[in-house]
Amino acid sequence: MPIFIRVLTPDGSLHPVDYEASSLADAGRYEPDDGVYTITNTFEITKALKLDAHFDRLEDSARRAGITLGLTRSLIRAALRRCILDFNAGNVRWRVTIGAAAPDKAIISLEPFTPLTTEFILRGVRVISAPNAARHNAAAKTTGWMHAREALIAAQPPGIYDTILQDADGHLLEGLGANFYAIRGGMLYTAPVGMVLGGISRQIVFEVGQRIIPIVEAPVKADEVASLDEAFISSASRGIVPVIEIDGHALGAGRPGVWTLRLRDAYQAWVGAHLEEI
Repeated sequence: MPIFIRVLTPDGSLHPVDYEASSLADAGRYEPDDGVYTITNTFEITKALKLDAHFDRLEDSARRAGITLGLTRSLIRAALRRCILDFNAGNVRWRVTIGAAAPDKAIISLEPFTPLTTEFILRGVRVISAPNAARHNAAAKTTGWMHAREALIAAQPPGIYDTILQDADGHLLEGLGANFYAIRGGMLYTAPVGMVLGGISRQIVFEVGQRIIPIVEAPVKADEVASLDEAFISSASRGIVPVIEIDGHALGAGRPGVWTLRLRDAYQAWVGAHLEEI
């Protein structure tokens, strides 16, 4: 079943595209590799989480990429809501993409969204790391990275959920579409913005986490994995996802740790209290 894709123009019109795609990942093949984007999901059909933060980051990414946007956030917001209602597929995962060659147009792509199950979360996920894979201009969310990461996704062995990027010094920075966090000795470690993308979910982790565990904005190294007690990743569409294994090294008891689950509970409660209409 094709997903829903429209192009928004400055007069507020929405136009069909000349291609079909089966998923947001598939649709990315047709999108420019010199643009910026933001991506997340809806709740209760037309509600979103930290929508202004998504637009703030989209505009900041455009500035960092040298793109002068020709659409206002209010216009994009109204068009996004229209697309969600026209698609009529319930909750959706959506992406807004703006290319450098046409900064006055936005590609709005939607696919049906199914959240991760509680059973999946309680199992935790296994990840690997990729040496010397740190992103250039890491603070910007660019389509160039969206295309480039396909090779890393294709290289993941069966049973691996994500790949954590290492810099030249072996620091564990971020996942392919998520922020990464490590817990050791009752302290939460994560790379600072600039070394990694400032994820929207990261903002929530910091807000709820500061009342639960001390947070240190510094990455751990790949050769320190054996000393970690817990780890997790976070993204706007998935929330907090426990990591139980890194590069074949089991963390703690090989299941989601108590700090991670406590943070996830607080995160989910925060989400429930802060939804807004698009």
